[in-house]
Amino acid sequence: MANTVLDTSGMTCPIPVLKAKKAITGLKSGEVLEIIATDPGSVLDFEVFCSVSGHTLLSHRETAGVFRIEIQRT
Repeated sequence: MANTVLDTSGMTCPIPVLKAKKAITGLKSGEVLEIIATDPGSVLDFEVFCSVSGHTLLSHRETAGVFRIEIQRT
């Protein structure tokens, strides 16, 4: 369950990642950020973001072109 939800629908790379980076800094270690995105490249972008930042990509799913990505702050 997410502590914070960030809706980046309609935005394209790099905006969703930049907004998520800012949002995750407001979370405590162990808390979860859920990102809603419509950019088809979002999953890959957030996989790379987590790899570089050290945060944990918990899950991602797609329904009718809407991606929901959950990241846990380390």
